[in-house]
Amino acid sequence: MNKKIIIKVFLLFLGTVEVCWACASTNHLDIQQSEKDANSIEVILEQLSKKTKELQSYEAQIQYKFSQPLLESETVRKGVLYYVKNDKRSRLRINFQTLKQDDEKQQKYIEHYIFDGIWLTHIDYQIKAVKRYELAEPNKPVDAFDLVSRNFPIIGFSKVQDLKKEFEIKIAEQQGGKAEDFIQLHLKVKSDSVYKDDYTSIDFWIDERLYLPMKIIATSTEEDIYEIEFLKPKVNQKINQKVFEFKIPGGFSVETEPLRKKEK
Repeated sequence: MNKKIIIKVFLLFLGTVEVCWACASTNHLDIQQSEKDANSIEVILEQLSKKTKELQSYEAQIQYKFSQPLLESETVRKGVLYYVKNDKRSRLRINFQTLKQDDEKQQKYIEHYIFDGIWLTHIDYQIKAVKRYELAEPNKPVDAFDLVSRNFPIIGFSKVQDLKKEFEIKIAEQQGGKAEDFIQLHLKVKSDSVYKDDYTSIDFWIDERLYLPMKIIATSTEEDIYEIEFLKPKVNQKINQKVFEFKIPGGFSVETEPLRKKEK
């Protein structure tokens, strides 16, 4: 995956986690009446801004599917995701372990992605290569949420009015499953939105019983589909900090992309 796709994985994960905190503070949503829909959406977005601050750690099995319908191509990666946040900085790590391409059999395919507030590191064990992207000043680490908000509408960190300006937001009618199983939010990009060149729509599924993220699907303007599902999530449980440590294996090539300085 290239830099753009790597960051999109982070964007989608964080957007999904933010949505789950909204549900922890809302009542069951009535999807039958449009007025109640509007009120419920308002509650979700407002409460979400408060509840995202409570997230200190997150761990889950992850399945990431990237589809290109026009090319009839699909890849599925599976692995584990870790996220922690403290007073100094946040850290995010995704360890992909398997890969399945189209109709081929699933195979072992190890890729690690680590973000420490300054550097985003990609370690590809298949081609024995490491790529490192400096995304912040060495003495000014950025939170993972701040990083992704540059490119993606972070629900919960974006102002409600800003979201309404960029998207048509509604509670989608559920297709399958019991009414109490999940809540689905559908965000349709408006024609004059700042995101109109990147996405056409974003859908969130929230487990209403557990109040945890289930799935997110984002459709790009090129009709590519990014889908992420979370299994067996652990919220605000202790994560060993050594999870975020890594060493570059001997014999691996290393490519570094320093932060581009803004011209004065």
